[in-house]
Amino acid sequence: MNNSISSKIDKTPSLAEKEPKKSKANRISFVVFMLVLTALFAFLGNWQLNRLAVKDAMIADIEERIGNDPIEIPSVAEWVGFDAEIYDFRPLTITGTFDHSQTVRIFTFLTADDGTHYGPGYWIVAPFYLKEGGMIFVNRGYVPEFLANGFIDGGAGPIDEVTLVGLGRVTEPVNAFTPGSEFDNRIDWVRNVERLTQFIGEESQPIAPIYFNDGLTPDGSLPQGGETKLTVVNKHLEYAITWFSLAILTPLLLLVWMRRTNK
Repeated sequence: MNNSISSKIDKTPSLAEKEPKKSKANRISFVVFMLVLTALFAFLGNWQLNRLAVKDAMIADIEERIGNDPIEIPSVAEWVGFDAEIYDFRPLTITGTFDHSQTVRIFTFLTADDGTHYGPGYWIVAPFYLKEGGMIFVNRGYVPEFLANGFIDGGAGPIDEVTLVGLGRVTEPVNAFTPGSEFDNRIDWVRNVERLTQFIGEESQPIAPIYFNDGLTPDGSLPQGGETKLTVVNKHLEYAITWFSLAILTPLLLLVWMRRTNK
C-alpha cells in the first residue's frame, strides 16, 4: 500500500514542472493580445481614412453651396419630407415679420475673427412668420453677455415686414451634456428647433425644420449678424496617422520583447 501511495505522489507534477507550462501560456496570451491590438489599431486607422473621405466631400459640398445665389425657402406645402441637409449652409432669402416677444437668448462664445464684438454672449433668436405662411426661427446675431439684458424682448428689432438674406442651418444636436432650457429666463444652450419650439408654446403655424442665420450687419451694430462659421473641423488624417503609427509600433515592441525573453 505504501508503494502505491508513493507511486501516486511521484506521478504528481512538481511546482517546478508547472511553472514552464504557466509561463508558456502567459507568453502565448501576451502575443495574441498584442496581435489583436495591432489589428484594432489598423482597423481604426482605416476607419479614420474613410471618415476623412466623407468629411472632404462634405467640405467641398459646403464650399460649392455657399457660393450659390440665394433662393427662397420652399413653401409650407413642400415641408412634408423636408430634407434639412440640402439647405444646410444654403443661401436663402425669406420675407415676413418677427415676433420679438418670443425671443430666446442662446449662450455662446464668439472668437475675435471678424466682428467688432466677441467673447461670452448670446445668439438672439426669434420666431419669424413668413409672408407665404409658416414660421422659421431666425438667429439675428450675437450680443455680448453684458449687453444681453437689453435684448430679452429682441431689442430694437424690425417690427414691419422685412426681407432677410442669410444661410439655412440644420438644427443643432442635443446630447447628455447639454444643459436644460431655462424657460423662466428664456435662455438656452443650443440652436435646436425642437427646444426653441417649447419656448413659444402652442403654435398654429407649421415650423420649418431648419433655422436661419441672418447675414452681415454694419460694423458695431447689434445683434452682430453674419457670424456663421464656415470651417469644418477635419482632423481625421491626424487621427489616421496616429492609429497607423500604433499599428506599426505594437508588433515592433512585440518582437523586441520576444527577443529579450528568448535569451
